[in-house]
Amino acid sequence: MKGIQLENEIKTYNVTPKNWGNVIGGFNYLSDSDLEGYGFYDIVTPTITASQELGAIEWDADNSVFTFPVQSKTFTQTVAELKTQKIENLKHSYSRELAKTDWYVIRAQEGISIPQAITDARTGLRSDCATKETEINALSTKAQIADYSLPNFL
Repeated sequence: MKGIQLENEIKTYNVTPKNWGNVIGGFNYLSDSDLEGYGFYDIVTPTITASQELGAIEWDADNSVFTFPVQSKTFTQTVAELKTQKIENLKHSYSRELAKTDWYVIRAQEGISIPQAITDARTGLRSDCATKETEINALSTKAQIADYSLPNFL
């Protein structure tokens, strides 16, 4: 991805144009250093966390790239509301994972025993969920809560 400063605006290009100025065709095949001669520079997008957001694109003269400043998000919810939402998402994730073996529990009501490995796995999931809920409740800032990673079951 490339960008160029035109007057007071930074124009971004997902694909370098084929034509530019007096170059008709093949502009997109120029080397990075040749493109820089025309004012085209790389655009660097920083990695951010859930508690951050990107600002408006700007020129980074120190690194000769266009980039986005990283800013802290402003949350409208309170710490308590964010914790409640995060815990609801946590429980939903674990509920979906437990649902994969619910049919064993249903069969057990008909007298067919649940394999011990399944019982142990379900107990482990419930224990992990409770541990993570305690961890979430121990967090004290909005950023910590937003950045707390929930398990990603596949």
